[in-house]
Amino acid sequence: MQSQTSAPGNQTVSPTQLYTWKGYRCAYEVQTPPDASTGTGTPLLLIHPIGVGLSRHFWQRFGREWYQAEHRNPIYNPDLLGCGNSDMPHVTYTPEDWAEQLQYFLQTVIQQPVILVVQGALFPVAIALTQLQTGTNLIRGLVLSGPPAWPVMTKASKPWQQRLSWNLFDSPLGIAFFRYARRPQFLRSFSTKQLFDRTEAVDQEWVDMLVQGAQDPASRHAVFAFLAGFWRQNYEQAIAKIQQPTLVVVGETASSISRSGKQETPDQRIADYLAHLPQGRSLKMTGRNVMPYETTTEFVQAIAPFVQELSQ
Repeated sequence: MQSQTSAPGNQTVSPTQLYTWKGYRCAYEVQTPPDASTGTGTPLLLIHPIGVGLSRHFWQRFGREWYQAEHRNPIYNPDLLGCGNSDMPHVTYTPEDWAEQLQYFLQTVIQQPVILVVQGALFPVAIALTQLQTGTNLIRGLVLSGPPAWPVMTKASKPWQQRLSWNLFDSPLGIAFFRYARRPQFLRSFSTKQLFDRTEAVDQEWVDMLVQGAQDPASRHAVFAFLAGFWRQNYEQAIAKIQQPTLVVVGETASSISRSGKQETPDQRIADYLAHLPQGRSLKMTGRNVMPYETTTEFVQAIAPFVQELSQ
């Protein structure tokens, strides 16, 4: 593992590090408190969302705030295959693919139990990852930040629809759409309409991060696989089998892009998840759909007691 470098203010961040999984180079970074070479407590494994320009950098504000609040858990922040500094093969990515990548990462790099912190619609990746835990369980608990509306998580899309959507995206039309979608104007407009509670929270740092992350046109493959709905399944029974303590964090103005979840209120979303998670607990907080970025301080304060409880 490479030597670590100090980040401004309140954390130590390793340089981008690489491991190989199924012949692909996969990138990650490790964050620790500034006054120690390693952290203490159960590590956090962060799962970033999928979207135009999104990667592990989504979690940068969270990492800074976590250590500013004097928490000491080490943070493992990987790029999923197809994103960031990881390889970007031209394949139809599924939650099971990314879960297998993370399971290998757990077994070979982290090598100890973790608490998953999962953003948004990447919850299916966490579900698949919990299903891979046999023998030694490497997942101690889960934090779900803005999980999808319950109707979205329990309505499977048809395979022919997924394939048709993929074929449309995987065409010159899709390439043209990606070029349009990575423009700063589009990214700012979409974020304002669909992700953030406050217009002013869609700051230049956010837009610049997305523009930079979308520079490589090969990053479109993961985005298009997500948009094609390869993750859309009925997860109701799988969620009911999650035995680890799970904290569901929902924004006070949470919304859903999918039509099937448009009418759901935040309270209804929480109630549905708690009705199915064997060890579920919940909280509602300021923000909409990307609380770790928009309301970082409040998000850290909200999840810290749960993390510290599981770290003891």
